[in-house]
Amino acid sequence: MPMAGVKVLTLVCVCNDSRSDLMSPRARYPSMPKYPKGISTSMKGNMEEGCKSSEWKAMYRVMGMTCSACAASVEKAIKRLPGIKEAIVDVLNNKAQVIFYPNFVNEERILEAIVDAGFEAELIADDINDGSSQVCRLRIRGMTCTSCANAIETSLLGVHGVKKAQVALATEEAEIHYDPKLVSYNELLEAVEDSGFEAVLITTGEDRCKVHLKVDGIKTDHSWRMIENSLNILPGVQNIDIDPKLQKISVSYQSDNTGPRDFIEVIESASSGRFNAMIYPEDHGKDSHKQEEIKQYYRSLLWSLILMIPVFLTSMVFMYIPGVGEVFDTKVLKMLTVGEIIRWVLATPIQFIIGRRFYIGSYNASRHGSANMDVLIALGTNAAYFYSVYTVVRAATSEKFEGTDFFETSSMLITFVLLGKYLEILAKGKTSAAIAKLMDLAPERAALLTLDADGKILKEKEIDSRLIQKNDVLKVIPGEKVACDGFVVWGQSYVNESMITGESRPVPKRKGDLVIGGTVNQNGALHIKATRVGSESALSQIVRLVESAQMNKAPVQKLADHISRYFVPLVSNLVILFAISTWLAWFLGGKFHSYPESWIPPSMDSFELALQFGISVMVIACPCALGLATPTAVMVGTGIGASQGVLIKGGQALETAHKVNCIVFDKTGTLTEGKPVVVSTRLLRQMVLRDFYKLVAAVEVNSEHPLAKAIVEYAKKFSEDKEHQIWSEAREFMAISGHGVKATVNNKEILIGNKSLMLNQGITIPAEAEELLSEAEGKAETGILVSISHEVAGVIAISDPLKPCAPEVISILKSMSVESIMVTGDNKGTANSIAGQVGIETVIAEAKPEQKAEKIKELQAEGYVVAMVGDGINDSPALVAADVGMAIGAGTDIAIEAADIVLMRSNLEDVITAIDLSRKTFSRIRWNYIWALGYNVLGIPIAAGALFPSLRFRLPPWIAGAAMAASSVSVVCWSLLLKNYKKPKILDTLQVKEIRVE
Repeated sequence: MPMAGVKVLTLVCVCNDSRSDLMSPRARYPSMPKYPKGISTSMKGNMEEGCKSSEWKAMYRVMGMTCSACAASVEKAIKRLPGIKEAIVDVLNNKAQVIFYPNFVNEERILEAIVDAGFEAELIADDINDGSSQVCRLRIRGMTCTSCANAIETSLLGVHGVKKAQVALATEEAEIHYDPKLVSYNELLEAVEDSGFEAVLITTGEDRCKVHLKVDGIKTDHSWRMIENSLNILPGVQNIDIDPKLQKISVSYQSDNTGPRDFIEVIESASSGRFNAMIYPEDHGKDSHKQEEIKQYYRSLLWSLILMIPVFLTSMVFMYIPGVGEVFDTKVLKMLTVGEIIRWVLATPIQFIIGRRFYIGSYNASRHGSANMDVLIALGTNAAYFYSVYTVVRAATSEKFEGTDFFETSSMLITFVLLGKYLEILAKGKTSAAIAKLMDLAPERAALLTLDADGKILKEKEIDSRLIQKNDVLKVIPGEKVACDGFVVWGQSYVNESMITGESRPVPKRKGDLVIGGTVNQNGALHIKATRVGSESALSQIVRLVESAQMNKAPVQKLADHISRYFVPLVSNLVILFAISTWLAWFLGGKFHSYPESWIPPSMDSFELALQFGISVMVIACPCALGLATPTAVMVGTGIGASQGVLIKGGQALETAHKVNCIVFDKTGTLTEGKPVVVSTRLLRQMVLRDFYKLVAAVEVNSEHPLAKAIVEYAKKFSEDKEHQIWSEAREFMAISGHGVKATVNNKEILIGNKSLMLNQGITIPAEAEELLSEAEGKAETGILVSISHEVAGVIAISDPLKPCAPEVISILKSMSVESIMVTGDNKGTANSIAGQVGIETVIAEAKPEQKAEKIKELQAEGYVVAMVGDGINDSPALVAADVGMAIGAGTDIAIEAADIVLMRSNLEDVITAIDLSRKTFSRIRWNYIWALGYNVLGIPIAAGALFPSLRFRLPPWIAGAAMAASSVSVVCWSLLLKNYKKPKILDTLQVKEIRVE
């Protein structure tokens, strides 16, 4: 079969063998999505290190499926195959979507598996795997439980061009990966609305470099065209959308070339000042929606209470008050009383106006052939309401009929369910408080400086922070927030970065140091040059990462969703049958006197008692809390992690981290600072140390190697002008891979490198130099030989100092029953020395990148759940291979991309925090499931009257409704207790050491 429509999604990783300059203005930040797990990474040279295997996606049309059991059979048959990442079967549209790794399986093999399961199938020609992908986020209103979320996911996945769809019940959002060439976000909105839910667009993938401007004063189409033409002339403008009704222009652009201030200037200059342009006013998005939803529930609850209380009083209270009860029992028409009329009049708007949301939800669910909470509530309240209407009509048309209405049952049931939903939405709003706090960090205003060629300030102007463009110079005075990512071009100060990295101590900043948007300047004034603005900033990236993490489902949640997908529709239908059976059993038991008549309350007969049992069963059985058990805990856990500088990329990483019992550490930049410094110099010939370093630095300044940079930085100490040092010209420079460098300076041949370099060049190494090299290796230092004019002139010892508290962290991990292993590419002597200092017993030295990944696979084969902690490009394959990859925040972009968890502060203590937070979160998830399922397991038998024969205890329908609502509220509140999470106390005893090398 031809591979029609199935193309390769490829991520091209551009790798660099050397570590980035520490003073580079380029900010480091985590990004999504992470690399996939469990794929063997082929190493084809340094350029392919860290690159992942391609994922393929295929869509099949499957004929013969009739129910969810058929879909489950197809899904199971596909997932038995090796290399299957995900399989989603849509029984409604007779489709199966499979994401797989072509190294292990192909489309034909998947097709055969479906046919072998007993269904007809064919591969659908699809062009959505051409690598063109966009991410769209929608806000969805009207979901009540996981069956709603599953219905929306199924509907979205059935849209041609959709690659992936995730719907989060807790955040009421959907994240869709789609091909913009095949489907638009408007069609995605329609798909959600066709499922019976309301959808609102939050963002599209086009919003990364897109600005919305409001232009006042334009009245003609000619003016709009004139402005559009003027903007198109600007370099970097990619696309312009105009909405004359809203007076709105949306401009997509390349932020390196232009920005919003340029657009405003062009618009106003093109019109000679007749048009006024500004950033389009924002509605507060998610917060405004959440507040409006809270207000809607509050209003509904308030009116429901106002109407329900008189119903309750006239039914259960006033009848026992002498004189008052007689008034409400006054006959109006035959046997119809005043109280029944009042209750009917007040209960009707509760049932059909306030409770219409349950009818809408029931209709949407029934359209998809499933039953959810709304169906159960609607059936239960309708049974009580329409039976009450029947008693009212009979009373008004009969002289002898005596019956009891249940208007208070339907009214109180709706009221208590609304109360539960109101409390639930209040609590759910608090689970995403971490994101709200992060978004509030960005300041609204910034001071823009205009400088001359010499750097002198010509003008200072306050602007909206959304108008900042790349390369702008901004002034930040003490106490103000930094408006965007950048680097210091003037001034010295301390900056509080705790809100971004979790680092409690102020960080010193001077010229060339990086700063992060949203952090607070504490002491002196700073001038900062903007490098990343708007949605490109680290703060925006962190917000997006946390949002994406909260959308991603943990494996335990996927299991719960799988259960709910079948449990909610199947069990809901069974519950309806069980409720009818309960009513029938109690009714027939009363008719045939199977139980004493004394069991029947005075105000009821056997039919009415049986009806209450049946309604209670129907109401209490909804497993709403099951769908909230995991996502609420994951939301709070990832949010708390972000606030403490531990960015967790989704529920899977959070869940897996609690099982980790082995951690593999890289050495350089992980256990050590990753900032080599010269610690000693020994000259073996008569010459001035300053002259020696002038020759050495003249050569090493041409190299990008970290050791070379350490030597150049040390050489600057011997110069009067440290910032504008000019070194002698190095001619015939040559970098000899793995050995060192060679060049000619001032007619002298200079060689700098290891023993192999000297021996290969025919240079004799004196015994004193050999001793110095051995001594340096024993101290975990790197010894570098320097030859001048074919004679060894000196030995430079370079050290990469240990990170503060590294030995203590390894000791604490051991007490947590987590084994620590070091895998490094460094030589055995240095590796063993560092391992001895930190307390690691197992060391693997001189390991290539692919060997690191192979070692992790060996540990996994032995039964370990392995975490890898690294920071370099060469760690990327190991980070991908590990069960949990942890990247040091100051590491390379590729390492951060490959990891599951990013340690923003680059502190090893955060490894302990990540594992401990995972354990606490997963413990909370377990309790949530026990709590959620406990309501159903215990509640249904009690509601059915299991305790009534022995204890005369029963659950009236309104109490059953309150219990059902309380289950969801209790699960959310239990998750919210994670907000009180504190790091392990043992970390408080660690003394943070500051390393200084003079």
